[in-house]
Amino acid sequence: MTVVWITPALILLCLSPIAAIAEDAIPIHRIEATSLCVTNGAVSSRPDGSLAVETPSSRAVVPDSDGQVAEIRFRYLGPTSGAKPLASGELRRQIGLKLRAQDTCNLLYVTWHIEPDAKIAVSLKHNPGQHRHAACHANGYTNLRPSVGIAMPRIFPGEAHTLRAELRGTELIVLADGRRAWVGTVGGLAGIDGPAGFRTDNASFAFEYFARIVRSPGPDRSRNRCVPEPGD
Repeated sequence: MTVVWITPALILLCLSPIAAIAEDAIPIHRIEATSLCVTNGAVSSRPDGSLAVETPSSRAVVPDSDGQVAEIRFRYLGPTSGAKPLASGELRRQIGLKLRAQDTCNLLYVTWHIEPDAKIAVSLKHNPGQHRHAACHANGYTNLRPSVGIAMPRIFPGEAHTLRAELRGTELIVLADGRRAWVGTVGGLAGIDGPAGFRTDNASFAFEYFARIVRSPGPDRSRNRCVPEPGD
């Protein structure tokens, strides 16, 4: 019989709020509902401290985060009772991360499409001089192509998955369930700086969200007030 000794240090490691997927991964912390700025839809807190979304559209940022890394550990619960097509008219179900979210007009998106297709998509939304949805609407999107990418399996209700994105300079590394799903260079980030966040569309989720917290947010992030917006 093999005896496994559980030391106090191991117990502390298991309970630590810091999460990392590899030795060189950027350390992150679980975000509570009280630390969110919800700008669209509704995000609720569950008894265990995790989060939930049941609205057709949700958008949120963590004002005290650095905007360079984010992770979402989610369980897909199925379609929402109502539906809100994207500006293109497509009815897409997806969950995604925001990086460098300066405002609704200027940010980087990393999304995991659930329906009608299944893939990891990265897009930069850049509208210089525009900062409110009324000004930019759904304009300024550039869909980025990876230098390394993999095909993604279809997600079914009840399944649990993890999506993580890290910006290291101009290189973006996206991990899906611990695997490198999208790696590439992101241009056009100059002048775009802001916190991390997330979005969901037409799908219900129970999830935990992680980001890196900075003690002294820079002036660009302190400008990111919690202002409701109709969408991104």
